[in-house]
Amino acid sequence: MQQETTQIDPKKIKALPILIALLLSGFIGMFSETALNVALSDLMQLLSITPATAQWLTTGYLLTLGMLVPVSGMLLQWFTTRQLFVTSLAFSILGTLIAALAPSFEMLLTARVVQAVGTGLLLPLMFNTILIIFPAEKRGAAMGMIGLVIMVAPAIGPTIAGLLIENLSWHWIFWLALPFLIISLVCGILFMQNVTKITKPKIDALSILLSSAGFGGIVFGFSSAGEAAGWSSPKVIISIIIGVVSLALFGIRQKYMKQPMINLRAFKFPMFSMGVLMVFLCMMVILSSMLILPMYLIRGQGYTAFKAGLILLPGGIINGIMSPIMGRLFDKYGPKWLVIPGLAIVSVTLWFFSSISATSTIAFIIVLHSTLMIGVSMVFMPAQTNGINQLPRELYPDGTAIMNTLQQVAGAIGTALAVSIMAAGQKSYMSGITNPEDPSHMLAAFTQGVQGAFLFAMTIGIVGFIIAFFIKRVIVQHQK
Repeated sequence: MQQETTQIDPKKIKALPILIALLLSGFIGMFSETALNVALSDLMQLLSITPATAQWLTTGYLLTLGMLVPVSGMLLQWFTTRQLFVTSLAFSILGTLIAALAPSFEMLLTARVVQAVGTGLLLPLMFNTILIIFPAEKRGAAMGMIGLVIMVAPAIGPTIAGLLIENLSWHWIFWLALPFLIISLVCGILFMQNVTKITKPKIDALSILLSSAGFGGIVFGFSSAGEAAGWSSPKVIISIIIGVVSLALFGIRQKYMKQPMINLRAFKFPMFSMGVLMVFLCMMVILSSMLILPMYLIRGQGYTAFKAGLILLPGGIINGIMSPIMGRLFDKYGPKWLVIPGLAIVSVTLWFFSSISATSTIAFIIVLHSTLMIGVSMVFMPAQTNGINQLPRELYPDGTAIMNTLQQVAGAIGTALAVSIMAAGQKSYMSGITNPEDPSHMLAAFTQGVQGAFLFAMTIGIVGFIIAFFIKRVIVQHQK
């Protein structure tokens, strides 16, 4: 029998200060994430690492999230909102400090893992808290505000990172973030309220082990495929098999437990399952595109990190502006008339991106990137909010844990597939060349690889577009 140890009085919850504390910390987390993507090309040279090795700064982060976030549903029921918030910020601050001081790739990767622990605690806490403190009819607007803040951070991240790299060093990406994280922590200590119910479900060590092996194995396997060994590597095959088998056993165990670590009954709600699938596909598109595009601007077109950041700035700002608008439109009209046209825009834009070349103009890239970001804003938040709205309140922690975990897995799979498709395209081109050392051939090979990666992202977009025709608006019965 679960005992409630924290009783919530909805009238005493001050939603705005809580929202500000969460958004400020989320903003800095996203800023650090995307700012580092623009620095990858410089890091490859400075630290003498290959693109596949540099990819681990992203996939190592995602691997940690993929293993930690499934446990978050249980953590939300074991610890108070304040405890989790302060702990998440402490890890984020520690990771950022280690990264700022890092002299080597190994130290930087360690810092990314520590940062990921902070993010892994913060993301489910943020979404679960929003679900509790805002009634269903206002959730679209609240999630839109999250979208505004979380999308503006990736927009300005590459530009500021480029400026810092040109004038100082990549370490300053983290030195800049550090004081804002400390301010976030102070805001949380002053304003954060305990809004969740502490039920302290039984901790099942086997479930945690199976979950970690499952999600970790899949993320590690797909990420390793981007390395030179490729998909035929025993490491890749064994990791993915271990991941799939562990997840299957995890699912079976959860089904028969009285108090499951993640209540998979959430998947009995069709629009939640639909929302999870749409978010999964969307994350594959976003993260694969956002890894490949900055890399191409710097390596393929010869732009500086700062200029590449400026090119990506308008699209990110437009996405941020569109998020609250889409939130209000979702509250008014539901998801269907946003998600279907949104995925159509995404698919068509990625088709245009698949023709990108060294002669593509800055204006062409800015327009395409901005259009892609508009399409993404029409899909991500409406599908996510509509799905979680169908869940009964007691399944909110499980729903947010599932949604956030699969986002990380999708990101890892998307980036790994994109990198391996890009590498295969380069290899295919070079195999027919008599003089592979010629720089013009190397550029042409890289361009062909990038075009293939965008065609892959377009295929994912088309799959999502077809599925979107089955989405229906959820009429919320379980009001607060």
